[in-house]
Amino acid sequence: VQLVESGGGLVQPGGSLRLSCAASGFPFSSYAMSWYRQAPGKERELVARITSDGGSTNYADSVQGRFTISRDNAKNTVALQMNSLKPEDTAVYYCNLRRFGRDNWGQGTQVTVSS
Repeated sequence: VQLVESGGGLVQPGGSLRLSCAASGFPFSSYAMSWYRQAPGKERELVARITSDGGSTNYADSVQGRFTISRDNAKNTVALQMNSLKPEDTAVYYCNLRRFGRDNWGQGTQVTVSS
């Protein structure tokens, strides 16, 4: 399993970023995928999850209405569109696959929201 995140960076409050995760090494279209984040000094938390066919999504309350998770099963990618970013969204964002009861993580991508 390989998960490679990209798209992080520095953005001003109110701005937008789009994160992408390229997945390989497993039957991507058969598994739900998630995005997590971890801010300094805090535990890693679930941000958004999408079912294997993309038909259902769920979000943390803190990002509901601002973030959108999507996937392209033809390209083995999952994306997180982040709008109206706030300083409290600053964190390392990780792509996640749970398979056979085990969590698989990418290396993470840093998102910093600051003026």
